[in-house]
Amino acid sequence: MTISTDLFRQTMSLFPGAVTLVTVGQGDNRRGITATAVCSVTDTPPSLLVCVNRATDTCAEITRLKSFSVQLLDHTSDDIALAFAGAGGLKGAQKFSVGVWEETDRGLPQLTTAVASVCCELSSYSDIGSHRVFIGEIKNSALEVGDALIYARAQFGRAQATV
Repeated sequence: MTISTDLFRQTMSLFPGAVTLVTVGQGDNRRGITATAVCSVTDTPPSLLVCVNRATDTCAEITRLKSFSVQLLDHTSDDIALAFAGAGGLKGAQKFSVGVWEETDRGLPQLTTAVASVCCELSSYSDIGSHRVFIGEIKNSALEVGDALIYARAQFGRAQATV
């Protein structure tokens, strides 16, 4: 017997997660979502796993373009996280009106205030339920000083070292 969707969501809300944006595309074709389902896979080759709802334009564009970028948000960027989660009604490329964006040498969106921004070339993907799990090989990484935004118990917080 499996647990209910409600119990699953309650359980997962207790797991703190780094708040990221998964982004793809150029110009008016840029797409992105807020995601906490992002993690490292291996360092040889350096790879990242991201889970994206298959019903989103972001999923379709990653599948089509075979690349994506991930922005680890700074602890002050909850407004950007909310915009990319759909709050305020922004859709598609409109989401990129929030924050300051550049384009990487690979043509992917890069948030200038991100604590980390990585560009990935799609290695593989698998469909599981409502989501597509993408594995990307990291081709570029840009790092900045700052504390990451985290999400737990339906609230934003700050990941800060205490030792």
